[in-house]
Amino acid sequence: IRGMRQRSCCCFDPSRATVCCSRFIFAGPSGRMVPGCQDDPLQPMTSDETVPVGGTVTLTCRVAESDNSSLQWSNTAQQTLYFGEKRALRDNRIQLYRSTSTELSITISEVQLSDEGEYTCSIFTMPVRTARATVTVLGVPGKPQISGFEHAVKEGEKVTLTCTSTGSKPPATLHWYKGDQLLKGGPQVVETVDGNPTYNVSSELTLEVSASDDNTLITCAVNHPSLSPGDKRSEQALRVLYSPNVMIHPESTLPREGEKFSLRCVGNGNPEPTIYTWDKKDGGLPLQAKPDGAVLHFSMLNKSDNGVYVCHADNGIGSSEGEYTLLVQDPTAMSTTSGVDHAVIGGVVAVIVFILLCLLIVLGRYLIRHKGTYLTHEAKGSDDAPDADTAIINAEGGHSGAEDKKEYFI
Repeated sequence: IRGMRQRSCCCFDPSRATVCCSRFIFAGPSGRMVPGCQDDPLQPMTSDETVPVGGTVTLTCRVAESDNSSLQWSNTAQQTLYFGEKRALRDNRIQLYRSTSTELSITISEVQLSDEGEYTCSIFTMPVRTARATVTVLGVPGKPQISGFEHAVKEGEKVTLTCTSTGSKPPATLHWYKGDQLLKGGPQVVETVDGNPTYNVSSELTLEVSASDDNTLITCAVNHPSLSPGDKRSEQALRVLYSPNVMIHPESTLPREGEKFSLRCVGNGNPEPTIYTWDKKDGGLPLQAKPDGAVLHFSMLNKSDNGVYVCHADNGIGSSEGEYTLLVQDPTAMSTTSGVDHAVIGGVVAVIVFILLCLLIVLGRYLIRHKGTYLTHEAKGSDDAPDADTAIINAEGGHSGAEDKKEYFI
């Protein structure tokens, strides 16, 4: 077009992560521009990467089409790392991963905080096209350390624990747990480190402990993008001093008069009780009851020993008591009871025997009532004969009308 000329200009399109080359048409001396944009297949494409300290990062540069121009990676100081397949910087941590006509990928191992920054990929066309990739290096936090708990504490007192983790970038987050229960700690304190882009993080936890907290684990866990959940945590077992819980265990559940007997006092506390004292409500201990530390011995039980016995246990933190009601059994009554039991058993056996005898008698009478019959010559016609001879004659004559003679047997 007369009076018009064309110029090309390349610009970055953030929405498409590509470089768009526009052809601006300048119309006459007014300088009015009419833009028209199309994708550039030779524009390099990269992506930002995040890697923890000590890890390995892969930097990839690609173009859609190739015109046999070489791709090049440069570091944050604009030093050439690789030009095609050729190494340009002597750093064994940097290795070639893949090199084709449309791709150049390199790896950086044992990444350090100083490796963080913007890396450049270039393709040497006319004009030279470039793309940038930002590498973010995460400072891995150290294992948390719990302090502030050196000695056991008494129940009802408060204890303050402090958890500290160093070397994180960005600052780590600390969480407190009591067993599996998440606790709310104090405000988190973040401190910078001179000459180092990492942070030190600390958090406090204040607890009022009880006897049930003894040997309970308090956990401080670190949350950070460079770690998987639960990777780094520390535990602190609480030690709580508490008064004893007293129970009295009898030697036998059936104490009998005239027998030996003992009661044992058990005090569960921290520390274990060392002082035990025995007493009886509504009066002193019987003469035959001898206390021996946690045990109260009875040389011979008597019904006069009945009553409520009390054991006091002291562990230096506190004193507690337990009670046991003693009820002495009469051995004569126990024998009578045994005799009654035997009499009941004998009665049951006698009843069973009587029932069996009755069954045998009924069965015998039943068998007697069942008759057996058979015919004899003497029986034929005997009912109509006046004497025995006539009966025999009638029998021999075979009177068919005569009834059969029945004979019974057992």
